Amino acid sequence: MTKKIFVWSAHPRAGSLSDALADAYAAGAQQGGAEVRQLNLSDMTFGTDFPGYTDATPPLEPDLKAWQDNIVWADHLFFVHPYWWGAMPSKAKAVLDRALLPGFAFKYHDKKVAWDKLLTGKTADAIITSDTPPLIDTLLYRKPARRVLKTQVLGFCGVKVRKVIQLGSVKTSTPARINSWIERARQMGVKAAA
Repeated sequence: MTKKIFVWSAHPRAGSLSDALADAYAAGAQQGGAEVRQLNLSDMTFGTDFPGYTDATPPLEPDLKAWQDNIVWADHLFFVHPYWWGAMPSKAKAVLDRALLPGFAFKYHDKKVAWDKLLTGKTADAIITSDTPPLIDTLLYRKPARRVLKTQVLGFCGVKVRKVIQLGSVKTSTPARINSWIERARQMGVKAAA
């Protein structure tokens, strides 16, 4: 059976390193025989105000609905984003706030702490780029972006995360090193398609 993979570049600027890594992952997945859908945050238009999960939660704009539809369609997810102030960019976080809704991604049990994970059965990979070297991020900060994406976002919704890697330092990297990261992303895509 052909694997269905959704690739999301969660960088607000078009032409970013995140976009290049997403393109490479998608190309590798297609090379491996997967069917791929790709969406870039820089192409998405939606309101970023979020009042919380209430009866007044605004309806999803078409780009957020398309993002949700791609999540439902996919067997495997790939997210890539930069590491800004210990997390993903605010516009990327707004997609999660607005689209990973109760009843779509999870469902709390009435008057209990427990919840149902509604995206169970899916797998994911992720790449986070940073100016902070990954070892320093691990030792000093305990890898917050990697931990949150793996456990408190994807894992919370039932997605089994295969690999979350952090690439850096971007600001001190050479073109050869960036090319090696792009090749690594392509190889991850090939492997995801298997």
